[in-house]
Amino acid sequence: MDESRAFWVAAPSRGEIRAKRLRSLASGELLIRARASAISRGTETLVFRGEVPPSEWQRMRCPFQEGDFPAPVKYGYAVAGIVEEGPSEFCGRRVFCLHPHQDRFIVPEGAVVAIPDDVPDRRATLAANMETAINGLWDGAPGLGDRIAVVGAGVVGALVAGLAARLPGAEVELIDIDPSRATLAAALGCCFAVPLQGPGEADLVIHASGTPDGLATALAIAGFEATVIEMSWYGTRVVPLPLGGAFHSQRISLRSSQVGSVPPSSRARWSRRRRLALALSLLRDPVFDRLLSGDSDLSALPEVMPRLAASSAGVLCHIVRYD
Repeated sequence: MDESRAFWVAAPSRGEIRAKRLRSLASGELLIRARASAISRGTETLVFRGEVPPSEWQRMRCPFQEGDFPAPVKYGYAVAGIVEEGPSEFCGRRVFCLHPHQDRFIVPEGAVVAIPDDVPDRRATLAANMETAINGLWDGAPGLGDRIAVVGAGVVGALVAGLAARLPGAEVELIDIDPSRATLAAALGCCFAVPLQGPGEADLVIHASGTPDGLATALAIAGFEATVIEMSWYGTRVVPLPLGGAFHSQRISLRSSQVGSVPPSSRARWSRRRRLALALSLLRDPVFDRLLSGDSDLSALPEVMPRLAASSAGVLCHIVRYD
């Protein structure tokens, strides 16, 4: 078969599957057959709704994107697949690639990272989100024994909390408006609270709820001279900040985190490939299967994406199948 199918945002809030003939491989390239891909709920929802601001159209381009914002555009960056054609040392290997949702595609050898044998395909699709979580913790620079609060128990927030809970002596609290996420928090080794019912006075707060109310909660529970790391991205939305009250007297620092750049202390040594390899190795823990909450065939994405964009209730990471 020399044809591929991919999901495109044809117009804001409307998707479609498009077919395209595959070209021949060039030297140093691989043909990948996708086995699973993950929908990055925050960013991809904004892309689907056409809410990427013009100022970010170039910075927000993902690897192997086709088309331009707002639409038509082929967007996505979390595919686990198997090498069908290419140099013999690659053929048959399972790999992760930052690529849009597409059943078969061609990429350079350097664009893939091997998936460890003990990481299933579906869990491997979390690698891009895990890389984001790693960078968020690097930006926050937590210390041993810190009180760490993570606001927002979505995929990125849960990954951050799960990693932070492994720090010796750390007290990690996962905060979400959905009380049912308490079970997830316990599995990750964290305490759980609904907003403004936790103890507060956190040494580090990481916000990943994607909502202004969540950011307000993050600022409210930060301790004296604590840092709040903002990991949510709001697209074209204007977000109000409660900078009255104790914000100044508490000398709170509010900083952004975005995986496109890593902190200066790590920038020279941690390439994107090295970060993704670390992310995949951390996904050996089967506890992260709890973040996989639904799936559908690639052909169903035009119907599924509007529902995912309209409501996040009960949904964590949606998996696209390529059976």
